[in-house]
Amino acid sequence: MRILHTMLRVGDLQKSIDFYTNILGMKLLRQQDYPDGSFTLAFLGYGDESQNTVLELTYNWGVSHYDPGTGFGHIAIAVDDVYAATEKARERGARILRDAGPMNAGTTIIAFLEDPDGYQIELLSDR
Repeated sequence: MRILHTMLRVGDLQKSIDFYTNILGMKLLRQQDYPDGSFTLAFLGYGDESQNTVLELTYNWGVSHYDPGTGFGHIAIAVDDVYAATEKARERGARILRDAGPMNAGTTIIAFLEDPDGYQIELLSDR
C-alpha cells in the first residue's frame, strides 16, 4: 500500500496550477474535465504517479472560493535548502507565512507558504 494523492478543492484552477508549477516546481501530470459532474481534476507532482504521491486539484465549475477548514494542516514538500527555496518562492510572488528558520522546540529548518486558496505549504529539508 502507498499514499496516492492529496486532494484540494480550488477556486481558480489555472492560478493554482501556476502556483504549484511555477513556485513549487511540480509538473502538471494530467488534467481532465468531467462535464457530467461539472468539475475538472488536475494532478501535479514531482514524478510519475506510478512511483510518487501526487497532488490532486479539484475545480468544481462555478465555485470560486473554499475555506481551508480547521482539520487540514498543511502539505509538506522536501527541498534541498529551505532558505533558498523560500527566497525563490518570495521572488516568484508567493505569500510567505513563516520565513525559513528552526522549528519551534527543535532544530529542523522549516518555512511556510500559502497557496492561492489559503492552503499552507511547509518547506523542509528531508536530509
